[in-house]
Amino acid sequence: MAVKLRMTRIGRRHRPFFRINAVDSRTPRDGRILEKLGHYDPIEKDPAKQIVLNRQRTEYWLSKGAIPSDTVSQILLRQGIKHKYAEDQAARMAKARAIAGAKGKLFNTAQKIAAQKQAEATEENAKAQVAEEKAKAEAQAQPEPEAKPETETAAEKVEVKTEVVEVKAEPQAEEKAAAKEAQAQPEPEARPETETAAEKVEVKTEAVEEKAKPQAEEKAAAKEAEARADEEKAKVEAEAKAKAEAEEKARAKEEKVEAKAKAKEEKAAAKEARAEEKAAAKEAKAHEKTYKEAEAKVEKEKTKEEKAAVKEARAEEKAAAKEAKVEEKAAAKEENAADKEAEAKEE
Repeated sequence: MAVKLRMTRIGRRHRPFFRINAVDSRTPRDGRILEKLGHYDPIEKDPAKQIVLNRQRTEYWLSKGAIPSDTVSQILLRQGIKHKYAEDQAARMAKARAIAGAKGKLFNTAQKIAAQKQAEATEENAKAQVAEEKAKAEAQAQPEPEAKPETETAAEKVEVKTEVVEVKAEPQAEEKAAAKEAQAQPEPEARPETETAAEKVEVKTEAVEEKAKPQAEEKAAAKEAEARADEEKAKVEAEAKAKAEAEEKARAKEEKVEAKAKAKEEKAAAKEARAEEKAAAKEAKAHEKTYKEAEAKVEKEKTKEEKAAVKEARAEEKAAAKEAKVEEKAAAKEENAADKEAEAKEE
């Protein structure tokens, strides 16, 4: 019979009260108890009244191999009652923690939460860096805002000047045509004047064309710069998209690897839990054996003591019978002697 020290709840709703009992492990929660060892009142503020234990009987049951539950174990340790089960549990926990640390795994939920928070922080930092890089690339790819209006105003000026030149060139073309007609007539004095006017018009148009050439070149250069900026922007966006896709693929791979690692950890934890359950079952069986052996020894000692007591009682009865016989014989002798003396006196 495996004995356990566990609690049974008593009390109403929102007012819990627990009794600490020595119970057979096969009995249900509210089943028959072997012995009441104390109680635990979680609502009581006074620590002296919160936990009440019969220390002597608790140590007796622990010495007989009783196994406390986790909560009762913590209560016993709080009361200064050390026992083997708590030491074994602490040793198993330390061993499991060391194994997990050697394998680079997380042992408890607190470590898992801390690692998850750290991973989220690193992901946020990486996202912030990617966003900063994108912003810098976009800023570099965009042309200066002040350069556009200058190029536009320069192009507008060139267009206005060409229109003015065309307007001025119309009367000059008419004068040129008139000069050609005058050349056809025999007027020798009018030729140099028309030739000089035509030459002036040609010189002016050449100057306007020369002035318009750099402005057109500037306009073409501005267009090329805009085209280059657009190409660079498209390249930066394509690179950013490729990086984002690569990061997503890497994250997906990491998540798969983490899922596999978690599955392995869960399997390992399940195996360890099964091994611990088997070990606990073995320990319980060993405790049952030791308890049964102790009970058998106690019963044997009791039977021996009873037998010895019976022997002693029988010996005492025999001695008393012998003493009674001896006393009877002595009394009979005394009576015979008295009878003889009486007979002698009569004679």
